[in-house]
Amino acid sequence: MLGPGRQERSWIRGAQSGSVSDLEALFREHWPRTHRAAFLVVQDGAAAEDIAQEAFLAAVRNLDRFDRKRPFGPWLHRIVVNRSIDWARAKALRRETAEVESGDEFDTGDLGTFSQGVAAGLASLKPEHRAVIVLRYLLEYTPGEIAELLDVPRGTVNSRLRRGLDRLEEIIDREHK
Repeated sequence: MLGPGRQERSWIRGAQSGSVSDLEALFREHWPRTHRAAFLVVQDGAAAEDIAQEAFLAAVRNLDRFDRKRPFGPWLHRIVVNRSIDWARAKALRRETAEVESGDEFDTGDLGTFSQGVAAGLASLKPEHRAVIVLRYLLEYTPGEIAELLDVPRGTVNSRLRRGLDRLEEIIDREHK
């Protein structure tokens, strides 16, 4: 039996050669976290599903450029988070708002459950801040890895994390008063 990294490299080699079963294995392995990342950034279930699917398809179309020595997940997360940020920015420009119904909990599957206050707080953040918080605290990337994923300086990641967390704290504090 292959270890997790070797198994993934095997699936990628197979997918690059046209193996549908290896492509399906990659999809099954990465879909839950990819979909959740998109959902937490865009705050819209249908859009998250579309974005995650499009990101996965984009990754598959570009597998020939993928470096098999590197893990597939971060590469895929970069695609999905960047597409999610673009979608959220476009939505903000259209002046649409996403609302979390009061009293509901925000289920993120195996990434945990947030209270309504945290979910509403995340929804109110700028997409760039929401994305770095999702990548850091839910997908557990380091600030350096996030900088690489988003192609921004590490200082920008740290700044977005700080601003996003400060804003989230303000919102949650207001809810508890």
